Amino acid sequence: MTHAHARAGATTGGQGAVALLDRTRAVVDPRLRSTVETLPGSIRRVAMYHFGWEEADGTPATGQAGKAIRPALVLAAARALGGDPAPAVRAATAVELAHNFTLLHDDIVDEDPTRRHRPTAWNVFGVPDALMTGDAMLALALRLLAEDGHPASAAASARLAACVIELCAGQQADCAFEQRPPQEVTLDECLAMATAKTGALLGCSCALGALYAGAGEREVAALDAFGREAGLAFQLIDDLIGIWGDPDRTGKPAGADLVAHKKSLPVVAALTSGTVAGAELAGLYAEPALDEAGVRAAADAVERAGARDWAQTEAADRMARAVHELSLAVPDLEAAGDLLALAEFVTRRSR
Repeated sequence: MTHAHARAGATTGGQGAVALLDRTRAVVDPRLRSTVETLPGSIRRVAMYHFGWEEADGTPATGQAGKAIRPALVLAAARALGGDPAPAVRAATAVELAHNFTLLHDDIVDEDPTRRHRPTAWNVFGVPDALMTGDAMLALALRLLAEDGHPASAAASARLAACVIELCAGQQADCAFEQRPPQEVTLDECLAMATAKTGALLGCSCALGALYAGAGEREVAALDAFGREAGLAFQLIDDLIGIWGDPDRTGKPAGADLVAHKKSLPVVAALTSGTVAGAELAGLYAEPALDEAGVRAAADAVERAGARDWAQTEAADRMARAVHELSLAVPDLEAAGDLLALAEFVTRRSR
């Protein structure tokens, strides 16, 4: 990839995050696809389907591989610290592979039937094939960094590996919450879980960009903290979408998180609110299954308990913290316009 192509990712003037993501896909997707195509046949077929490049029968498809938020963060962080993003494309590809490893496994754990408006990989190919494909994607991510001749590659590989361990711990905690009575999961526990499960990889993405820009330890830590706080804001908004999201936009049924009895952040905020509505929600969650009326009642209880407003306020607070962390590494925030645009994008998605 040429230096000019990498620089094309920078936003200028009124250009927004959507255009930035489009340009990120233009430089990352070819590397991502060529890397995935090195997988053995049966695993490659599952991966190609998961990314939207092929149908289940192997015929070409026109789906997108994803929004590319994490790769965009890698390249934007490198730019914000004055680095050339071109050498960081390999690292950007690695974080996207690691992210999709988590998606394949999360879909299995959560038994999600759809992703990106079509059946999930495990639903089409079975749990074993989807599981092995996720494992292979993680191995590909680490191999990309291990084979990179860039001076930052070793530190980047170690950081990504540590991040994946944290992600797994976050996922394990999330699953453990589902086995506990509704009132026994605290909001602090839930925030820590969300930081590990969502914030860690966004923070790692920013940190890898900083490493590839040759930044010092203080700047790398600040970029990581920026990504983590933005990631928690992202999770809060995502949890709101999981309750009130439009199925036509999300590709999932209305109130999917409530149907699954997930102890998402707004749900836990409601359950621990000490309100009548919180008690009503606990009663609904004690039911083995919720029908459409039950889902509506649960969503209404979350809102009446004040948890919808709390989640929106908390998301805004986390974004303010994110901007503060960013300013520690990039005092002139104009240089970090791409990072700010991406953070704004992920916390203001349509619900």
